[in-house]
Amino acid sequence: MADKLGIALVGCGFMGRRHILGYSSLKKAGMLDATIVALMDINGEVAEKVALEAEELLGHKPNVYTSLDALLADPDVQAIDIVTEPKTHHNIANTAMNAGRHVLCEKPLALTVKTGMSMVDCAKKNGVVLATAENYRRGGQNRLAKAVIDSGILGKIHLMTEFWAGGDDKVIISKWRHMKNTGAIGMDMSIHYADIIEYMMGPVEHVSGRGIIAEPIRYAKDGSDPVIPDGEDSLFASMRTKAGADVLFSYLPSGPGKHYRMRVVHGKNGSVEIPGDRSDGDIFVHLEGRTLKNEEITKELGSKFALSPVTKAVLGPDGTGGKGAAWADVDSGYLAVEMHDFIEAVLTKRPPEVDGMGGMRALAVVLAILESGVTGKTVSVDEILAHTVHSYQDSIDLELEK
Repeated sequence: MADKLGIALVGCGFMGRRHILGYSSLKKAGMLDATIVALMDINGEVAEKVALEAEELLGHKPNVYTSLDALLADPDVQAIDIVTEPKTHHNIANTAMNAGRHVLCEKPLALTVKTGMSMVDCAKKNGVVLATAENYRRGGQNRLAKAVIDSGILGKIHLMTEFWAGGDDKVIISKWRHMKNTGAIGMDMSIHYADIIEYMMGPVEHVSGRGIIAEPIRYAKDGSDPVIPDGEDSLFASMRTKAGADVLFSYLPSGPGKHYRMRVVHGKNGSVEIPGDRSDGDIFVHLEGRTLKNEEITKELGSKFALSPVTKAVLGPDGTGGKGAAWADVDSGYLAVEMHDFIEAVLTKRPPEVDGMGGMRALAVVLAILESGVTGKTVSVDEILAHTVHSYQDSIDLELEK
């Protein structure tokens, strides 16, 4: 590899701090082939605070900027890590890529096909790396489940069930995550699951579904004014993959009392039951007459499964963080794996695991659900990517063009 990559973090809020912890996990493991040379946030006080946190965790204080132009004038900045609100992703990324910088961008890559494809095209035009920060697939249970599916021991795959239900009427993370034009939580979370679905099942071809606002008022935990959402907090869909399998998907963060979580893939010969992301839950393979768990599955697969060295370094030998591990440590481990992939992709001039089109496909699957709800028809992912179906996105694009 060449010298360490100079990365600037753009956005110092909730996710920005988590990304600093991800880089810290890599440093602790001795696998950080990058230097966080700068931070940028329009709020200088916030940026300064995170710079001090970065100094404590990484051993040096990054330069602090409050404008993108000033940041990109810094010759030490070779790449940027975007962790701002989704509505700003395309403008920040395209400005940086036109200045010759590589980009790691948080999901969703963009809010619409129009803005997302502008990022993909800009990366290609400038010959730079564009990677989408998808962290759920990085965990050991999902890696193992993927290996189970690919090994063929389940036989022909018929069905995947991705089910989440249960919650309350509280604001989820931040108020802007309940508004359509800034990236509502229904899209924000479903992007994760769309990526997992395509990671395990291959490309989705057709989608029939809809989005709803299950909680018409969301109350802030800090007692500030409640928010009246205009963006969907819940999505439901039936999908068909190009390989001919079906997927049943639900994301419903509403309904107090109990939280339901299920990720199961069913094949002709059995099924794999996968625990929640960033949890220490067990993974099971159910076959005729026997059930395999965790290390038993690994043993069954033999040479067909191996975790990467960086995954084992930051998340332990099984890639889960270990039983009873703190959520924050597991989360930073997942982020560390995606960051290492981006850094290595730039330094070795190879594609990242989830590139711009990978991010676009997850976005297109989610938009297909929302567009299907508007049209009342089954929608193909190819139609979404070709921008021939776009009614749901039109108002967002108009707002982003202002």
